Amino acid sequence: MLSAVTGLGSIESTVAKNLPVVSIHQLGLCLSRASASVLNLNCSLILLPMCRTLLAYFRGSQKVPSRRTRRLLDKSRTFHITCGVTICIFSGVHVAAHLVNALNFSVSYSEDFVELNAARYRNEDPRKLLFTTVPGLTGVCMVVVLFLMITASTYAIRVSNYDIFWYTHNLFFVFYMLLMLHVSGGLLKYQTNLDTHPPGCINLNRTSSQNISLPEYFSEHFREPFPEEFSKPEEFTQNTFVKICMEEPRFQANFPQTWLWISGPLCLYCAERLYRYIRSNKPVTIISVISHPSDVMEIRMVKENFKARPGQYIILHCPSVSALENHPFTLTMCPTETKATFGVHLKIVGDWTERFRDLLLPPSSQDTEILPFIQSRNYPKLYIDGPFGSPFEESLNYEVSLCVAGGIGVTPFASILNTLLDDWKPYKLRRLYFIWVCRDIQSFRWFADLLCMLHNKFWQENRPDYVNIQLYLSQTDGIQKIIGEKYHALNSRLFIGRPRWKLLFDEIAKYNRGKTVGVFCCGPNSLSKTLHKLSNQNNSYGTRFEYNKESFS
Repeated sequence: MLSAVTGLGSIESTVAKNLPVVSIHQLGLCLSRASASVLNLNCSLILLPMCRTLLAYFRGSQKVPSRRTRRLLDKSRTFHITCGVTICIFSGVHVAAHLVNALNFSVSYSEDFVELNAARYRNEDPRKLLFTTVPGLTGVCMVVVLFLMITASTYAIRVSNYDIFWYTHNLFFVFYMLLMLHVSGGLLKYQTNLDTHPPGCINLNRTSSQNISLPEYFSEHFREPFPEEFSKPEEFTQNTFVKICMEEPRFQANFPQTWLWISGPLCLYCAERLYRYIRSNKPVTIISVISHPSDVMEIRMVKENFKARPGQYIILHCPSVSALENHPFTLTMCPTETKATFGVHLKIVGDWTERFRDLLLPPSSQDTEILPFIQSRNYPKLYIDGPFGSPFEESLNYEVSLCVAGGIGVTPFASILNTLLDDWKPYKLRRLYFIWVCRDIQSFRWFADLLCMLHNKFWQENRPDYVNIQLYLSQTDGIQKIIGEKYHALNSRLFIGRPRWKLLFDEIAKYNRGKTVGVFCCGPNSLSKTLHKLSNQNNSYGTRFEYNKESFS
């Protein structure tokens, strides 16, 4: 007699009750199975946001015509984090369930059903099941790897030491290999002969071999009083439906199904990484390296068949600085049909950027421009991966856009301003509010020439309302101006202090009644939260603000 529920507690069920016994052991098995399904699903979904090239492809306006659908791609990082948190939670449930299972395997050991039990004898030390079996040992290793990845992904560690986050996060490949081995141990089993040995059946071969009649069998195993309508066991057996089986139950390990969940996304991710490796295998040609005030360096380069849209970013890899480490940087200049040059601006913060600057700019000439045609031998090999999509690509697809930058967070908007300087007519954008907040007056000189040329261009074309530039100097001892007579147009748009965001949003809503305004922010989290909150507030002018964020962390 055996219940259909896989587990040792089901052995104790009786024909009289004909129901599986719900025990702690069975609950642990159910939790382990349910949590395993959730883990498999999230382990497959968490890989999709990591396919950056695929997301950049779908982000193109021709591929996904709906702007609302494209904005969902901006949540890929949040989706990745959510899947990671879900994996952590259900991993805890899975581990706790298996700890209960290991204890019950040892306590509930039975010689009659050895196939169902992972233990080898009664009261076996559960720690042996954890460290001497394939499921147990791989499970312990996966918990350790997951703990390292999660702790290194916290904001404090990412900011203080990015290298730790980068190297530990690449342990995900080890995690997936261990996951494949983890399910190959065959710990959980199912019954293969349910048709010949149904739940709650009686094995007549066993009762006959023991010379026990059916009434005697009921008398022995049915301890509770019989119902009033059955005075004898014979009457009970004659009027009750009893399932008869002629063979012993057989069990078999579940076929590993984890690979069915993660093989597709994992192959897609590996194919994408292979494509990215081939695409970035050829180094770029550095045109010039320029040192800007406030520890900012600009690199201009060219590469054959490189195309990018305004607002996208690339990943720089310099083997002379680090063999494995690379970092993303937003394009401040995109290639066009007439010019192939593109560039990035780097803020010198951290060991990687410091070593990179020392290789490109010798200490004796950090304030001058170095042309590679003169000192090309001094330049290390530089590889780029990308371009990849970002929310700022949508800034040209709104009729009205509000772009807010904090410090070096201006870099995503630089390529957009350069694009408008070349030709603004092909795009939907007809009014741009550009607000830049800096602590140091010299920081405005990073793109002062670009802002002045853009201002003069629209004044000459009789479109002075196309670009509204506002520069805010948050910290100063007195009235300051951007040095240089050619920056006179910017000095008139320089304000001391911080923007009054509420009044600014009300003014934009008033002059753009009934329109949808795209809000784009790249700066500190405090600034981002303020703009996000104001974008969600209603106004009396029927103007709708759609918030788009790029976290600069």
